[in-house]
Amino acid sequence: MLTKEGCQSRRSRLLSRLAADVPELVLADPIHLRYLANFHVDPFSLGAEFGGLLVIARDGSTTLYHDNRLPGSVKSAHVDRTEVVPWYDGQSAGKGPRRLVLSSALANHGGRIHDALNDPLSPTIIEAIAEHRRKKDPDEIELLRSCMRVTESGHAWARSNVHAGMTELDVYEGVFQTCSTAAGKPVILYGDFAVSPGSARRGGPPTNQVLRTGDTFILDYSVILFGYRSDFTNTLVVGGEPTSDQRRLFDTCVNAMATGESHLKAGVPCQSVYDAVRDVFAKENLADAFPHHAGHGLGLEHPEAPFIVRNSSETLIEGDVVTLEPGLYVDGVGGFRIEHDYLITAKGYERLSNHKIAFN
Repeated sequence: MLTKEGCQSRRSRLLSRLAADVPELVLADPIHLRYLANFHVDPFSLGAEFGGLLVIARDGSTTLYHDNRLPGSVKSAHVDRTEVVPWYDGQSAGKGPRRLVLSSALANHGGRIHDALNDPLSPTIIEAIAEHRRKKDPDEIELLRSCMRVTESGHAWARSNVHAGMTELDVYEGVFQTCSTAAGKPVILYGDFAVSPGSARRGGPPTNQVLRTGDTFILDYSVILFGYRSDFTNTLVVGGEPTSDQRRLFDTCVNAMATGESHLKAGVPCQSVYDAVRDVFAKENLADAFPHHAGHGLGLEHPEAPFIVRNSSETLIEGDVVTLEPGLYVDGVGGFRIEHDYLITAKGYERLSNHKIAFN
């Protein structure tokens, strides 16, 4: 989880961006509450769709309001004071619609939610937090490392167990079980578990489609822990015996990833990284088979800034966590995509994901 010191530092940075005449902030966006206070609502609970209000006073002190039906995970929030608002006790009717239960708390703090889209202060707050989130703090990086280790276990399971006759859903269930066991609890796990014949299907959620020998199976998924997430990919050839054309696509993706890695460094334009990846494909007359981004930022959202795309105006900064995601999709051959996650440093990068990229 995020640390108390990390949350305090992030709140201090945010307050420093605001005009002196702003007496306090009232925030409700779940991402903001997680980032600034480690307020985490366990998604496997009856409170999963509900949140709270975080009040940050000008002196940095904090008060968190939430209803009494939220799970125990909210007790890990790093705040000075918590106000639990009664809503439903299981013996009498709830006190009105659940989403209105915090209205009284809001009224005591000026009636404004400052990160709501209709609030005049929201552009300043949302843009400031988004900017700060680019440069990951040490506690965020540790959470991301935890996501990576759990995700790697699922990729290892897939390489050992995927075979003809399974369905895409069978693979998903095996990966989910493996990742949950590695995490020691159920995890949110989503992504592409898809046979790709080429351009017609470059990914997608798992279905009852049966895997056949020779299929290219794209395994591109994320695991969420305390709101932070991984995102990395391997492509398997079912049966482990690729054709010469499939080997060519796979090897070209590997080459494109290595070339993109050589450009990962703080201060490098994202456009340059994208061009490096695409140029590898262009030299093999495969550029038209690469229809998507070459990578993107990662953290509390997926994707988030920066975006490694053909029309980028962004530049990599120290502390960015990004993916590289070269992919090729050729009809009659199959679709291949591989992906790693990286922490950008002043001198280059640290690769955070360590799954084996191999077609068998």
